[in-house]
Amino acid sequence: MDAIIVSGMPAVGKTTVSKTVAEKLHLKVVGGGDVLKEMAIEEGFTPGGEDWWDTDDGMNFLKERKRSPNFDREVDERLLKKAKVGNVVITSYTLPWLSKYGTKVWLAGSVKSRAARMSKRDHVDERKCREIIAFRDKENRALYKKIYGIDFGKDLTPFDLVVETDHIPEDKVARIVLEYVRGHK
Repeated sequence: MDAIIVSGMPAVGKTTVSKTVAEKLHLKVVGGGDVLKEMAIEEGFTPGGEDWWDTDDGMNFLKERKRSPNFDREVDERLLKKAKVGNVVITSYTLPWLSKYGTKVWLAGSVKSRAARMSKRDHVDERKCREIIAFRDKENRALYKKIYGIDFGKDLTPFDLVVETDHIPEDKVARIVLEYVRGHK
């Protein structure tokens, strides 16, 4: 089976949807964030948990990695190799623009719905989550524009499927992705 590459803005449900899809298809999930966390450890950071990116330590790492595109390029190289092999669900911000392999899925969601999801997941005030999301959206857009020339979150041309996640439970979003993948084998 081809790789399934799931992308979208922070807190849109990429990880949850990817885990469900992988479980149903008996595939492994590989996250760009997981690879990046491994590299953060190599740089002396102490990442932990899915919400680490939203902590002060995680945001400091985002600032650190902004100074060197090698962090993201290394992650993407590792993920490209996995996409080429297939039989994996990959979560990645940039891989859909970089890979000629795999089925590419964009999960779309408003700041409001993403902040609500993050608030519930991380037990943080929703207003604070909106601030975090606004910061991460801005930083990611600038970083990926600088490194790859990607108009992250705006250019959806690489995607085979775009799913609007507002007001849709994550299990239903996963079913939509599964139906698409199974129908396009």
